[in-house]
Amino acid sequence: MAQGLAGAAARVNEALKPAGGAARPAPGARPRGVRPDYEEEVGMAKVPQGVGPRHPQLVVLFGATGDLARRKLLPGLFHLASAGFIPGFRIIGVSLDPLDADGFRTLARGALDEFSTRPVDEAAWQDFSSALDYVPLAGGADALRAAAEQAAAALGPDHRRLHYLSVPPNAALSAVHQLAEADLIAGARVVMEKPFGTDLASAVALNARLHEVFAEEQIFRIDHFLGKEAAQNILAFRFANGLFEPIWNRNFIDHVQIDVPETLGLGTRSAFYESVGAYRDMVVTHLFQILAFMAMEPPTALEPQPISEEKNKVFRSMLPIDPANVVRGQYTGYRAEPGVDPESDVETFIALKCAIDNWRWAGVPFYLRTGKRLAQGQRVISIAFREPPKSMFPAHSGVGAQGPDHLTFDLSDASKVSLSFYGKRPGPGMRLDKLSLQFAMGETELVGDVLEAYERLILDAMRGDRTLFTTSEGIERLWQVSMPLLEMAPPVRLYEVGSWGPKSIHQLIAPHAWRLPFERAWRTPKG
Repeated sequence: MAQGLAGAAARVNEALKPAGGAARPAPGARPRGVRPDYEEEVGMAKVPQGVGPRHPQLVVLFGATGDLARRKLLPGLFHLASAGFIPGFRIIGVSLDPLDADGFRTLARGALDEFSTRPVDEAAWQDFSSALDYVPLAGGADALRAAAEQAAAALGPDHRRLHYLSVPPNAALSAVHQLAEADLIAGARVVMEKPFGTDLASAVALNARLHEVFAEEQIFRIDHFLGKEAAQNILAFRFANGLFEPIWNRNFIDHVQIDVPETLGLGTRSAFYESVGAYRDMVVTHLFQILAFMAMEPPTALEPQPISEEKNKVFRSMLPIDPANVVRGQYTGYRAEPGVDPESDVETFIALKCAIDNWRWAGVPFYLRTGKRLAQGQRVISIAFREPPKSMFPAHSGVGAQGPDHLTFDLSDASKVSLSFYGKRPGPGMRLDKLSLQFAMGETELVGDVLEAYERLILDAMRGDRTLFTTSEGIERLWQVSMPLLEMAPPVRLYEVGSWGPKSIHQLIAPHAWRLPFERAWRTPKG
């Protein structure tokens, strides 16, 4: 057994060695895009020291012609490269499409023109396009190895490898095996898209297969919700302010809602959605991760390992999901969608109550809701505080009439925070109205510095920062608490397109009320 452990340790150490073996560039030369230091001017802005990786990056992008790559990954990589975050780079696209490098460059330029949220500078595009290469999947491991060796020769021996698997779950392992056959594992990091299994057995099996090739430290399971500024701001809000951390517990918080309704339908994802449904697609991989950020204990340091450990403690403290505390729904007309089983019982909506059985949160219910084709598209965490035990205000004064005080985080790109409270209405008498203090990221002078979620997470993966990524332990624990629901799921209830879901969601949350739809709209910042 000791020999087995020693061998495993040796394989992990070998896998974590830096990539090398390529020719060193000529003395004094720098690969395209390498800056002499991280405080160099980039356009009109400075890139803060330590934000980007220290080494040139070889990116192998599987699924390079797919929807996610076109909408998010290629525009994101272009911005990171053109803004100077990455000190030298080469990108090899891999996909089923029979393209060559020029065809991939044409596709990438079309993706930037259609989906980039920033202007495309022509000089920056020329630099970026010259660093693009493409290998059709039919070319196999030999073609991928040759392209990687050519890119490595341009980057020098100190480069690092980042493999992004933007592929369906059933294609992930074949991509991993092709990387292994191409000898591209040592020193590499691999980014995995959701879902990470569909139940406990499949998640355990998937992790075991991945660990045959990659060490856990090399695997970055991505959740783009955690890459958003608003999600990260939860940590800052909680742990940097003495005003809120003392009341962040069961003594002062009555209940918590995490609400992510969507107006969108399936699009072209019907086959995928039929295999997962709303719970597997959104709750396990997104909403539970947000819950962990909201509920975790203070980490010993703002570093990946302590934060991951505190998140996993939350998951270990979660009670198994009781099917009696779950409402599953399906929008009217779903079964007529192309690619959907006419008798499908897959949920397009899910609402549930869950509990964290620890000292801080015992007795505090957490309500989660998400679904397709609902009335609004929102991403909100709403924390309801306990009401005073006794009111000194006269009857009909308005106190309590509009529910408890709430602290609300808007997780959308607008990134807003609101604190509602009761205050006196101007004029004679003692009438109270619900008021609010609000902050929006757009009100700061640094709104232009915000990275999109995928940009931030790609940059973190290049740096080896696992703070915003999930672990195998955490994923397996979430599937474990999900098994009672997956094994005895309640029947789906129909709901109308444009509604807020089945009517039984109100019994689920009673005696409380859903925070969405808001009674008062977010204020638009002046100016």
